[in-house]
Amino acid sequence: MFFNSLNFAIFLPIVFLLYWFMPNKSKTSQNYILILASYYFYSCWDWRFLFLLLFSTLLVYFAGIRLENNSSQRLRKFWLWLTIIICLSVLGFFKYYNFFSKSFADLFSTIGFNVSPIILKIVLPVGISFYIFHGLSYIIDIYYKRIKAEHNFVDYSLFVSYFPLLVAGPIERATHLLPQLKVKREFDFEKAKEGIYQIIWGLVKKVVIADTCANYTNEIFNHYNSMNSLSLILGAVYFAFQIYGDFSGYSDIALGTSKLFGIDLLKNFNYPYFSRDIAEFWRRWHISLTTWFRDYLYIPLGGSKGSKWFKVRNTFIIFLVSGFWHGASWTFIAWGFINALYFIPLLLLNRNRNNIEEFELGLNFSSLRIIFNILITFIITCFAWIFFRAKTIHDALFYIKRMFTDMHFSKQYFSIERYSYELLLMLFVFVIVEWNSRTKIEPISGKYSWLKLGLCLAAIVALGVFSDYKEFIYFQF
Repeated sequence: MFFNSLNFAIFLPIVFLLYWFMPNKSKTSQNYILILASYYFYSCWDWRFLFLLLFSTLLVYFAGIRLENNSSQRLRKFWLWLTIIICLSVLGFFKYYNFFSKSFADLFSTIGFNVSPIILKIVLPVGISFYIFHGLSYIIDIYYKRIKAEHNFVDYSLFVSYFPLLVAGPIERATHLLPQLKVKREFDFEKAKEGIYQIIWGLVKKVVIADTCANYTNEIFNHYNSMNSLSLILGAVYFAFQIYGDFSGYSDIALGTSKLFGIDLLKNFNYPYFSRDIAEFWRRWHISLTTWFRDYLYIPLGGSKGSKWFKVRNTFIIFLVSGFWHGASWTFIAWGFINALYFIPLLLLNRNRNNIEEFELGLNFSSLRIIFNILITFIITCFAWIFFRAKTIHDALFYIKRMFTDMHFSKQYFSIERYSYELLLMLFVFVIVEWNSRTKIEPISGKYSWLKLGLCLAAIVALGVFSDYKEFIYFQF
């Protein structure tokens, strides 16, 4: 069930009405309704994987209690690693088995041994990376005594399966979400209105920006051999806006939906394309995943402490693992490697924490320097996105080669010709709106909110009807 589907438009009001207007409303009944809604929501993808979701929930729930009840450090470490190994084994089997099987076969072929890889027809359970990471953060936090184990199975089950974040995040922390699930929620009209505005703006990002860009992105990347330099450059830019509109749009819809139920989720995007360097970009992009890897992998490895070699090693590990988390393909690993190369100079020069404060632009040299840094950061980010979008390393490299060797900058005809110049104008307007909204909850609120809401709904209907691209990119992760 997609957030941008008619089914969800029917599903959400029904759950909302049951949640707020049930008789004898209590915290427990609210949680039961959300759990039932979440399992139904997930079953719409493939009901068979409900058992996998339930298994991971039971595993981590009972392991957490065992961890808390054991005073022996040896037994606590046993339960921690047993849970981690089982969770990662489940994730590895469904997501990475065929990748490793084929990669090992290719490796043996290069040294003269012909090995036929055993490829299984495995269906990747939607959202498995997200709910597995929810469980891992929970069990690790119990081990380090940052939180206590949750003994109420209903509350813990909702923490793992809560439908707004179930299939594509954000990756929540038990310290943030569980306390909200343990108290009765009271209806807050202002928060609900805020949520509706955020849902609508998320749909604008997805349907108007991402899906429109996807039409051109697919055309250019699928036929890059016949594209000139201008089209290939535009293809990289279009994909940058597609993946941002797609994923941040999903996050906005998730956060807005959750506000309707009186629950706040973690902010996942903070206008990343206005970053002044790549370190700031990663503090603003997919924030929940970035901070997850920082807290549960980078810092345990030693973080930025120790010698320069350890700093470099840890940085490469974090970016390569992040790339591999996104998908079982060498293109994602290459994407992570490139971002590590971007980040290393800032780390070694101790400049990775330079751009933390917010900024304003004016008529001065400092503002010109900020604009230049933002443009450079966006350009190198678009370059890395080529590897993320390409099907193979070979495709990415030849795409880049043609981009720098064709050197023709004329407009080309596309078979999906629709909004060629209009799309560029729309992206320009979108950037201006995003820029002016950096200090707001979301762009629709404030003065003339109902007029802006009407314009957004008109754009969603007008462009959504003609969109060929419906799915969310991050569902595959």
